[in-house]
Amino acid sequence: MGLLQGAVMHHSEQEEDDLLNASGALVPLKAMKRNFLEDLFLRAETQTVFAQDIIFDIDSYDNQHVYLLFGEVELHYRSGHKEHIQAALNQLPLAQEQPRQCRAVALTDATVLRIDSDQLDRTLSWSQIAQYLMSEVSLQRDLDEDLDWMHTVLNSNLFYKVPPVNVEQIFSRLTPMVVHSGEVILRQGEIGDCCYFIKDGSATVTHYNEANKSIEKVADIAAGRCFGEDSLVYEQARNATITMSSDGVLMRLEKTDFLLLLKEAVVDEVSDKDLVNMAEQPILVDVRTEEEYSAGHFALSANIPLNLLSIKKRLLLPEKAYVFYCNSGRRSRAAAYLLGKQGYNVLALKGGIDGDSLSNQLVTEPGYIIRDGELISGQ
Repeated sequence: MGLLQGAVMHHSEQEEDDLLNASGALVPLKAMKRNFLEDLFLRAETQTVFAQDIIFDIDSYDNQHVYLLFGEVELHYRSGHKEHIQAALNQLPLAQEQPRQCRAVALTDATVLRIDSDQLDRTLSWSQIAQYLMSEVSLQRDLDEDLDWMHTVLNSNLFYKVPPVNVEQIFSRLTPMVVHSGEVILRQGEIGDCCYFIKDGSATVTHYNEANKSIEKVADIAAGRCFGEDSLVYEQARNATITMSSDGVLMRLEKTDFLLLLKEAVVDEVSDKDLVNMAEQPILVDVRTEEEYSAGHFALSANIPLNLLSIKKRLLLPEKAYVFYCNSGRRSRAAAYLLGKQGYNVLALKGGIDGDSLSNQLVTEPGYIIRDGELISGQ
């Protein structure tokens, strides 16, 4: 048997479309909005492996979600147990625990999808927070006229630069600016002190080519696009000139505000050891997707996915204590932060299931639901 003898491929536009379609059945990819999936797949890899190749080995760390897209795989455990996996019947990543608890061997020629686990978790968090915020915004009638634009902002490229827990703060830090066709907003070579969203209108991106002393058009950009943020992130001079090609409205974000958004917010957390010793045991709430919860969850816990938290928070009582958890702690931190601001008594499980190696405590039996703030058997 050879280790990873197959070819790793970066996908074409058609292959990316195929991946997007295939992800409709994969957990937790199926819970992501399409634009977030598109961004995630820019850094994902597909790999063709051959019969008897080892996809990953026991005790290895690769920090990847590995999905079987085509073919058959056998998982070999130390106990001698073997598990047969067929692509058409499997929606979950292969034996996800790190270090790997088994060896994965291709039984047939197969295709696997490899995604960096941290990037997947971050992108999923962004996607689900965006859905949460849109639910919150839709309930505020005074924001109706801005609803479409706010939806566009939550799907913009700036979103990917900001820690998921801070995304809610973006709107409060933006200031409007009326601009006119032909107005130069950014000049190549300048030091950046802010970045912009296009709320209305369009602009042209140009770059001065020093080699041939010419100005080259790079792109046309329109409503929803953020520009100028790279100069702030990397503290470099502007690498292009942005000129309005129509009248419009920009939303300006100052450098000081942008840098504040890059810092992780303070969220109240509890470790698994301190959780056990709490005088009053809080109610555990799993904020992962329903499919992730079904695949393995704490025995005494209920499931409220982060993206549904806005409409299901009414099930919780502000005076009761709750601990939110997920895989890495990223989604649960966001959930605890968002509800904590609204007066709920919530904590996040520090490090999540993965960080505290709690996966051996998970069960697949039917879970609980929350009614009147309390856990009720879901059976």
